[in-house]
Parts: sequence; C-alpha cells; structure tokens
Amino acid sequence: MKINRVVTLVKNEVLHGPKDFMLALAVVFPILAALFINLAFGNIFTDRAKLGILDQGSSQIVIILEGSDALSVTAFDSEAALRSAAADGSVDMGIVLPADFDAVIDTGVIRLKAFVWGESLAKNRTVIPIALADAVRTVNGAAVPVAIDTVALGDESSLPWSDRLLPLIVLMGVFYSGLMLPSSALVNEKQNRTLEALYVTPATLGEIFLSKGVIAVILATMMGILTLILSGAFGGQVLLVILVLFLGAIMGTEIGLLAGAWVGDMNSLFAVMKAGGILLFGPAIVYMFPQIPAWVGYIFPTYYVVRPVVDLSVSGASFGDVAGFVGILAVLVALGGWLVATVVRKMSTQALRLTG
Repeated sequence: MKINRVVTLVKNEVLHGPKDFMLALAVVFPILAALFINLAFGNIFTDRAKLGILDQGSSQIVIILEGSDALSVTAFDSEAALRSAAADGSVDMGIVLPADFDAVIDTGVIRLKAFVWGESLAKNRTVIPIALADAVRTVNGAAVPVAIDTVALGDESSLPWSDRLLPLIVLMGVFYSGLMLPSSALVNEKQNRTLEALYVTPATLGEIFLSKGVIAVILATMMGILTLILSGAFGGQVLLVILVLFLGAIMGTEIGLLAGAWVGDMNSLFAVMKAGGILLFGPAIVYMFPQIPAWVGYIFPTYYVVRPVVDLSVSGASFGDVAGFVGILAVLVALGGWLVATVVRKMSTQALRLTG
C-alpha cells in the first residue's frame, strides 16, 4: 500500500466522486435535524444558564455574577417569586443570599438555599455552582466551599428534551456520513462497473477502500462536531469529545465499508440500513425514554460513542469517568478494522481470479 496512491484516490473521489442524494442526506439532514431540535426544545440562541437571585442584603456577589458571560441573572424581590420562577422554568436555579452573606464568607463552609427547576439542563446545574464558587473566591481571595441545599421544583424526574435528543443528534451527525458515504460510493462503483476497471490499475483494493474511508471519517467527524456546536453541548473537554467523535466516525465508516462490500445495489443498501437502524439508533431511544432500563444501552455498539460524548459534554465528566467506554469503543473500532481488512483480502483474491 502506497500513501501517494491513496492521496491521489482521495483527491479524485473528492473532485469527481458522486454528488448525489446520499451526500446531501449525510450532510444536510443532520444539520437540519440539529437546528430543528434545538430551536424546538433547546437553547440554541440562549446558551447561558439562567440564575435567579434573592439578595436580602447588598452582596458584592450579585454584581460579579451579573458580569459573568456564562450566566443570565435575574433579581427577585421575594422568596415566593423566586420559587415560582424556578417552578415554571423561568430560571434554572434560584438562590437566596442572606443579609450577612458577605460577612460570613470568611467563616468556613457557606450554605445557601436554592430552588432548582426539575427539567433544567444538567450543564446549567453544573455551571451555576461553579460560577458562584468563582465569585466567592473573587470576593474572599481564597477558595471557600459552597454547599447548596436545593429544593427541586417541577418534574425533577423528567429530563429536558434537549438532553434526551442529544444522543440522536450525535448519532445522525456521525453515522449518517460515516455509514452512507462509503457504502453508497462502493455500491455505485459496482453498479457502474468502475470498481472492476480499477482492478487493472496499479491501485490496490485496499487503497480504494482506504481512500473512501478517509473521506467518510473526516466528514463524519466534522458533522459530529458541527451538530454538537449547534446543540451548544460541547462542554469543557473539547479535545476528548473530538477524540470520541473521531473513533465513532471510524466505526461508522467501517460499517459503511462492510455494507458497501456486501450489498450489490442501492435498493438493497436502503433495505439493510432500515433493518440495521435499530442497532445504530437504539441508544438514542434509551436516552429518550428514561423508563427503559439503562443497561439496555450497553447492548448497542453505538452506545459507546454517545455515552462518553453525553457524559463529557453535558454532565461535565472527566476522562476517568468515561475511560472504560472509550476503551470498549477502541476495541470495537479495532475489530471493525480487522473485519474490513478480511473482506478486502477476500475481494482482492476474487479479483485476481477474474483478471488472472
């Protein structure tokens, strides 16, 4: 296998490859879906956490929090009004600052009463305490533990739909491109008999598969990143999230290459995609309906893509929290690579017999 031939094949595929319905579906549909879902259920234009404050004194903390880029702060005149705002979702969290709040900052652990909207985004519940702790450190000059006694209001057991639908957005972004592009490209090559023509060129079948896979992996990774940006759900572990998306893109591309090698025409390809859709999007269904036991998600290979992405971008998890899932994903990617290499060897042997 020669890298220069792979690069040439990639260039030809980009410049002269099919620009058909599959490409539009792989690129346009995930973007439109992400935009629609986040316009309908998310906070695509208001990505700041909404904090309500009842300041019973004149705390400097309020001024600092109002200047935070991560928060949208609203002042309230009474605890009843603050509680009502948290109950109907006008604020993600409402905190009560006692009259002597600034005076007790130096005394040790600070305890605050807070009302939390039960359906608020997990990332907003994380951002607000962090911003509050930073504000306290600014006033005090040192880190002081802040304990928040929360009162959940609204439907605490119900996850916001923006959180529930995030796995679906991620899977569409990564796997539509990763699966559809290489599979449809290979099927088109078969139907147009251009794949047979390539057998007699210096390029090997492995190089042909690799060139189509490289394009799909790059596009699938970019689509995964774009859908997360549109969802406002990248979180703080950007490089780690991109790594998981990259591994997921490789997995999707491997599935696409295997499907393209196995299927002979576009109708059969669509039938395979429909039949295998539950294996790809099963984890999204588990997330959408919390009544389904969480262990069901472990059955699906794509779960090991969406689980670390959701944990990292929404729940603020660290690498240690998702290392096990990323490790399993890496194993699945390696297994998929082995399967693709095996299929390529068999197809190469058959090609030699036909041309030999």
